[in-house]
Amino acid sequence: VQLQASGGGLVQAGGSLRLSCAVSGLTFGNSAIAWFRQAPGKEHEGVACIVSDNDDTVYSDSVKGRFTISIDNAKNTVDLLMNSLKLEDTAVYYCGAVAPWRYARIRDKYNFWGQGTQVTVSS
Repeated sequence: VQLQASGGGLVQAGGSLRLSCAVSGLTFGNSAIAWFRQAPGKEHEGVACIVSDNDDTVYSDSVKGRFTISIDNAKNTVDLLMNSLKLEDTAVYYCGAVAPWRYARIRDKYNFWGQGTQVTVSS
């Protein structure tokens, strides 16, 4: 199983970015894919999660209403559309996968990880 994150970059506050997590070797069924982030000097934070079976989503309070996570079955990717970006969204973002999906809220249960992609929001 491989996860490959992409799409990070430099954006001004208020702007948008779309991250993509390409998933290979994993059947989406009965799994959850999540985006996490870690800013310098801060703990890992779960940002958004999607359950493959029913597209249920969960967002952290810090991004709710601004970020949208979705599965593109045609491309086998899990995308994170980030709108209205704030300075505090600056972090390394990375994706993870867990099966079964009932462990979606427990970071330590995640089985597979992608590498990080840097998102920098400037003023």
